Amino acid sequence: MKLRVQLQCKNLHEYLRELNPEILDRLYNHPATCLAVYRDHDDCVSVLTGLRLWHSHHLQGGLQGYILNPVFKDNLGTALLGGGAQWADEGSTLGPDRHARDIESLDRYAMERWEVILQFMVGSPSAVSQDLAQLLIQAGLMKSEAGEAPYITSAGFQFLLLDTASQLWYFTLQYLKTAQSRGMDLVEILSFLFQLSFSTLGRDYSVEGMSESLLTFLQHLREFGLVFQRKRKSRRYYPTRLAITLAAGVTNSSSSSSSNIASIPGTKDAGFIVVETNYRIYAYTDSELQIALVALFSEMLYRFPNVVVAQLTRESVQQAIANGITAQQIIHFLRTRAHPVLLTQTPVLPPTITDQIRLWELERDRLQFTEGVLYNQFLSQADFEVLRDRAQGLGCLVWQDVAHRVMVVTPHGHSEVKRFWKRQRSHP
Repeated sequence: MKLRVQLQCKNLHEYLRELNPEILDRLYNHPATCLAVYRDHDDCVSVLTGLRLWHSHHLQGGLQGYILNPVFKDNLGTALLGGGAQWADEGSTLGPDRHARDIESLDRYAMERWEVILQFMVGSPSAVSQDLAQLLIQAGLMKSEAGEAPYITSAGFQFLLLDTASQLWYFTLQYLKTAQSRGMDLVEILSFLFQLSFSTLGRDYSVEGMSESLLTFLQHLREFGLVFQRKRKSRRYYPTRLAITLAAGVTNSSSSSSSNIASIPGTKDAGFIVVETNYRIYAYTDSELQIALVALFSEMLYRFPNVVVAQLTRESVQQAIANGITAQQIIHFLRTRAHPVLLTQTPVLPPTITDQIRLWELERDRLQFTEGVLYNQFLSQADFEVLRDRAQGLGCLVWQDVAHRVMVVTPHGHSEVKRFWKRQRSHP
């Protein structure tokens, strides 16, 4: 049986509720965090309790009330009234930036950096750090075996089908889950993410006062396209729209986050694929990423300036399935990226194509591989049957061939079957 991985992009509440209570309490020492959490005030009481914003309190007469977390209350008041220490130093203290970036260039930079990650996932030559490659593997989006180059998994392909906002949040969650194992302070980096959500797009901020851990985190955000920093040692950085909508959008509705990110050029891909009944695919795009996605399950034939011609074949589809991509994921990709011309017909994709892709998957799935230990060369049929019956009784018999006195047991049951056989041989 194959395990089908389903990606679930948790919202901020679900993530924070899983944190250690001590981390949550420390997190509310930062006004930006308190304001970011509080602005989603329409959620139910159980969510607020789970986030430790309210503490249950037993009243007279058996009634139960709630007391606002005192740490949260004080810091939220500070945030709402505009008091307290400044969260981030604006770059104006450094003087004018001779290399200032406008919003358009920041948007372009953010999507270029994010696409580098996506292109690396589909096998295109892309320069990513070892930390980033390892994070993709730990997140289950890529796999690496015996020193080979990482390759995309079924979960990774499903990840590529998500919208940019969902991709960003899922990826950030994976980063946060491994932050403490890398010696980073989870409260510190989460607080910084929340601060970024209140940044002004197009304005620069100073790195003055940042710890070494936070400076390392800043470099990771730079690689992900969440901040722009002209040089690694530069004293100022610019939050991009990806960072601002990431922390701001997840505390509100996901549609808000998606719409904000969708305003970045290049994040909304119009339908560009035409699939014909002869298994030909015409992809009207010059996007290296989209072309690489099509190449994951088809054979590339021709490439012209604005169109790529590919062929769906038994070998190309089954190779994709061998890498963990499902037939349904391939069909979903073709259907959701169908050219507007195809959207006028019903069904959108030719049934012969979708049926054949599923058949190729079933054809490959007819064989299932199970690890086991082979027992053969029995001297008598009685010996074979005694050991076979013992393996059946233990529930570890995988396969048997009575005529040829051959059987296979699971690796887990091998030691017990072997001990039984030795006892039988010593007491005939």
